[in-house]
Amino acid sequence: MFLKRYILLTVLFSLIFISCMDNKKAIKQTEITFTKEGELTIFKASDATQIHLDIEIADTDFDIQTGLMYRSSMEKKQGMLFVFEDERERFFYMKNTKIPLDLIYISSDTSIVSFQKNANPFDESSLPSNAPAKYVLEVNAGLVDTWGVLVGDRISFSHK
Repeated sequence: MFLKRYILLTVLFSLIFISCMDNKKAIKQTEITFTKEGELTIFKASDATQIHLDIEIADTDFDIQTGLMYRSSMEKKQGMLFVFEDERERFFYMKNTKIPLDLIYISSDTSIVSFQKNANPFDESSLPSNAPAKYVLEVNAGLVDTWGVLVGDRISFSHK
């Protein structure tokens, strides 16, 4: 009788121990890939140069809140255009954003009003527009300087 109880308790404790073991499973983050939803052109006022980009459009609450978070990369000629219903000062941050970005703030008449250049990944500091903006274009960090984009340049865009 004692032997049966001993064996039964041993098996029971073994099962409990095995079921309570820390079964660590690797959780793989799903990569969010670029989906072309439109095209955007920046028109430089100084020399009539045009810069053409493929864009994703963030115009829903979810898309605006998520933006480029969780992305590992973005091509040079890609960007995300945030479209708001109203024109006012905007405040962005880089929470959960893995890639450095330039933010281009654009008024309702489609002229560029300000920039935030080289925004650091994961930085939660406020990145204000310092002027009323209806649109915000996010591109890879350094491109504003590479392209020579200036306040007063204009954009146009189309979407599917």
